[in-house]
Amino acid sequence: MTSPEILTLLACQIDIPPTTSAAARDRHLAQSHAKLRTRLSAQHADLVVLPELSSIDYSRAAFDRLDEIAEPLDGASFRTWAALAAEFGVHVCYSFARRGATGVHITVAVVSPEGTLVGFYDKLHLCQYGASMEKDYFSAGNGVLVFTVKGFTCAPIICYDIRFPEFSRSLVLDHGVDLILHCGAYFRDPSFPTWHAFATTRAIENQVFFLSLNRAGQDYGNSLFCYPWMDQTRGPQAFAAHEEDLRRITIDKQQMRDARSTYTFLKDRRQSYDLPCQSIIPPRKTQDHPGETAP
Repeated sequence: MTSPEILTLLACQIDIPPTTSAAARDRHLAQSHAKLRTRLSAQHADLVVLPELSSIDYSRAAFDRLDEIAEPLDGASFRTWAALAAEFGVHVCYSFARRGATGVHITVAVVSPEGTLVGFYDKLHLCQYGASMEKDYFSAGNGVLVFTVKGFTCAPIICYDIRFPEFSRSLVLDHGVDLILHCGAYFRDPSFPTWHAFATTRAIENQVFFLSLNRAGQDYGNSLFCYPWMDQTRGPQAFAAHEEDLRRITIDKQQMRDARSTYTFLKDRRQSYDLPCQSIIPPRKTQDHPGETAP
């Protein structure tokens, strides 16, 4: 009999103060490290997850200082979370403003229980509406990151990425992803009420575990953890509306297998939906003679 594939997450809806200097960024990192260290000393987890740009404030004031506060891959954020990962033997998934050869990226990186870099993902879709102004400051990525923790295949996506269903579907179908780590910075602008509908849909349509993690604060909060199937007997796990919420979540891969066995719409999909189309279009009127039809 095979052992169960069980994974414990520590999903961290944390508050992030103004960070308009490298010194302010590093103070915040030190405080977050201390907070998570206390929590992991009390309860172990296999994978720690932090929200989008967990190292800095999401604001024009911060982004105007990217020359100072953006980091290389081995910068302050890496050193902070690599130390935590090595001390507690956990994977840590964190986000920061990465200075690369082609510009500054909104990046999620993952460090291993040994404190080494597993890999990184640069946000593919940059948001430019509501409270978001990412195209003014950042460059889009051009790849994905897939990694494994305790038998679970995981992949990060970032905030606006959730609005493109092809992306999540590709991670599941092409890369075998079991757990999507959706790290966000969801401000309470007019698009905020639509966010949870996207999260629950991505989880159910792909029959995967889906963590949709926001930062804490008066204008943020309401993170959500979704299961591969949800109904009146089990809904998503809702985080605090505004306050910090470090949520420990344990999942069993058998839950995903059961969902896919009972509800077979992934299995029943067509290999292609590029199908013949019978288009029935009424005759159009000619522009010169509205009463006549075109040949």
